[in-house]
Parts: sequence; structure tokens; C-alpha cells
Amino acid sequence: MKKILIGLLLTLSVNTVVHAQSGLIAIQSTYDASTTAERLVSILQEKGMTIFARIDHSQGAANVGIKLRPTEVIIFGNPKVGSPLMLCSQNVAIDLPQKALVYEEANGEVWLTYNDPKYLVERHSMSGCDETIEKIDKALANFARKATQP
Repeated sequence: MKKILIGLLLTLSVNTVVHAQSGLIAIQSTYDASTTAERLVSILQEKGMTIFARIDHSQGAANVGIKLRPTEVIIFGNPKVGSPLMLCSQNVAIDLPQKALVYEEANGEVWLTYNDPKYLVERHSMSGCDETIEKIDKALANFARKATQP
């Protein structure tokens, strides 16, 4: 029984996290898109993050007669975290505040996707921010896990 549980946990962890080459991290949610988005916003607010905007692309599409599965971008951040990154490379400001995408695929799977902070280091040739990037990486992974998993 113990081997079965370990195998199941390994399978779930492999299936729920995807590191794409495009610099995105995607985590499959066990919840529907609306619940995932609401959970993420709640978690972010509990951690002192500012929610700058929620963009409901599905609603925008519906307004022009296009049916789009649930697709929402949540823009959030905290100057205490983002400002030090800009001291390493002001170009990183184009990727701040942080963004998370919650969407439903055609097969019904729901995903939460966000920029891999380590990719931002590459993209903006940042140096001297390793400690901050590690903190951001851990925080984003924690927020995403709590929003997508029971």
C-alpha cells in the first residue's frame, strides 16, 4: 500500500507541474478556473500583495461575440519585492508587476501559469539579485500550489 501511495504522489507531482521552455511555469489545478483564480487572489492578498487588475479575457471575447473558455490574467505585486529587481536591471520593469494566467483547456483541465523568475534573470541579463529571485521563486511556487491543490 505504501508503494502505491508513493507512486500516486510521484505521478501527481509529475502531472501537475510543467516547466516550459518559454520561461513559464504551469501547474494543473484540481479546481475549476473561477475557484482557482479566487483562491489565488485570496492567498495573494493574505500575503500582502496588491491586486492591480483582473483581466477576464473570456468576458472580453463574449463582448465581441466570441466564445472563449475561462481565461483570466491576475496582475499583482509588492514594491518591496519588485523594486530591488529593478535595481539589478531596470528592463525587468516590463515584466512587473507579476502576472498569473488561469485558464481552462478544451479537455477541461485548468492551469495556473506564471513567469519563471529564473527566466527573467536570463531575459534581462540580471546579476546580483540571486537571493531575491530565489525568494520570489519559492513564494510564487507556494502561492500557485495553494491555489491549485487541496
